[in-house]
Amino acid sequence: MTLLSFDEQGIDVVYEGTEFRLEKDLVEEAIGKQYPDVTDHEVLQIVEPDPPLSGEPQRIDDILS
Repeated sequence: MTLLSFDEQGIDVVYEGTEFRLEKDLVEEAIGKQYPDVTDHEVLQIVEPDPPLSGEPQRIDDILS
């Protein structure tokens, strides 16, 4: 299971027991969108090879609101 914790500057990730941070600039470059418009599903797809996506994707801007 992957855990994502969002803030204004980036995302704290726990993936298979390893904790790391994805900075805002890195996320924007990897996904090709402005940080507030990136969705949780898109972040999962850059962290996990084949993530179990469920529910509707949520924009980071909506998550932080």
